Amino acid sequence: MGIYLVSVGAREWFDADEEEGRGGAVAAGLNEELRRRGLPPYESVPEDTEFVRGSGLRFEEKLVPSMDGLVHLAREHLAPSEPEALLDWSVLVPVSLDVEVELPVESSYSDTTVIAGAPQILDLARRLAEAVRLPLDEIPEACDNLDLTMWFLDGEAERVAATRPGPWGEDLDAAFYVALYLRAAQHSLRRGCPIVYS
Repeated sequence: MGIYLVSVGAREWFDADEEEGRGGAVAAGLNEELRRRGLPPYESVPEDTEFVRGSGLRFEEKLVPSMDGLVHLAREHLAPSEPEALLDWSVLVPVSLDVEVELPVESSYSDTTVIAGAPQILDLARRLAEAVRLPLDEIPEACDNLDLTMWFLDGEAERVAATRPGPWGEDLDAAFYVALYLRAAQHSLRRGCPIVYS
């Protein structure tokens, strides 16, 4: 049990019978809004793949730590409207969206679905990563089997913080979420797939 952040393949994204507010209604609503904004529809969603550990073809991480540190960090280092943009989406897509798309479709944890653009989330997460000097060369990039979650929870983050100290090591919970949003946005853009809360 718990809250996960996972990638979604084409069948689940476009399937009108899919549960949890994903699928047909969200895909259609997003494309309608993209057309209204004069943008091309988002249709090139890759099919889901067989799980291969370390392949980087899937994304699955579990939200375990408290988010309080991230909220404080975002308020300290981002513009007044940006923490909400970083934290309040329910679907991330590899499309540039200067303004999030809110659909009257129930999502996993809300009565609506808020869709954010991965380029915008990547920019916000990168700025936070730079602010806390996150050692990105040490942090897992392939997040297909809770790799990032376990890196932070099983002690590797503490060991690296001891040898590479910096603001990131002072609040590992906040650092986890900075890394999580950064890797999620990178994965969405690299694979061209949506990322959703589940």
